[in-house]
Amino acid sequence: MRILVADKFSADAMDQLRAAGHEVAYEPDVTAHALASTISGFAAVVVRSTRVSEETIEAADSIDLIVRAGAGTNTIDVAAATVNSVTVCNTPGKNAVAVAELAMGLLLSIDRNIPDNVADLRRGTWKKKMYSQARGLMGRKIGIVGFGDIGTEMARRAAAFGLSVYTVGRPGRSERALETMAQLDVTMVANLEELFQAVDIISLHVPSLPATTGMLSEELLAYVQPGSVIINTSRGEVIDEAALLEVIDAKNLRVGTDVYLDEPAAGDNEFRSAFGQHPRVYGTHHIGASTEQSQAAVADEVVAVVEAFASGEVRNQVLA
Repeated sequence: MRILVADKFSADAMDQLRAAGHEVAYEPDVTAHALASTISGFAAVVVRSTRVSEETIEAADSIDLIVRAGAGTNTIDVAAATVNSVTVCNTPGKNAVAVAELAMGLLLSIDRNIPDNVADLRRGTWKKKMYSQARGLMGRKIGIVGFGDIGTEMARRAAAFGLSVYTVGRPGRSERALETMAQLDVTMVANLEELFQAVDIISLHVPSLPATTGMLSEELLAYVQPGSVIINTSRGEVIDEAALLEVIDAKNLRVGTDVYLDEPAAGDNEFRSAFGQHPRVYGTHHIGASTEQSQAAVADEVVAVVEAFASGEVRNQVLA
């Protein structure tokens, strides 16, 4: 197969694909707009954050496979791919640990005000009295919204810190998920309203779907307890940022986020966000999956997906 890798990607993984007989072109800096004029002649394209639009899919004259080197496929027009008989696959679960680690890091940073400690110390300012006023995590209650691979890893880490874990009960969970919940003594509640009333930490781990867009809305924020912490390492669009900004001060909320509405796609850019720059928000630069361990696992899975497809098997297919 002729494969276009249109994002930064593991050199070792590309060597594996070449060793298997595939022709691999590496264009890590191609823009979403330029991809439409670059994709011609390729049977497969591998992307991380580069958007694959309907225009790009229709401009491709021989593409059969799009692989997202990650879990979320909101940057790929899956419906257009389906219409054009293009298979879309992803690499679910391979970055779960990395994202959960960042989510825990954000939670710890908020509780102990770590970024502000560092900033003041670098300025030569000593504020031990102020920064000694941490609440601590042990014994508190955390609500995990989205109990998939990442939510499960977050629950494991939260439980290890002595947090009581809550989530919304729903039918159809796998036996493995139910076993994990039993091991961690997870409490299941009926709905998000009940969940937000029961906990003082909320961690969001849902995919970007029409049903999750604006999920943390003005209506749901009314159920969030004063003084709560909200962590979002999923997608920016699951939070109604304007609604959250309306109540963040009044309810004494703290937010740790890795994702934002209208964030830059990649690289170094200027980014102005009233939400991201709010003093009660600790933000990172959409780096949840960006560890060496995670990227190696994702790259290995991309190779497995491509090799399976080349031999007539579809692995990790994403449907519209």
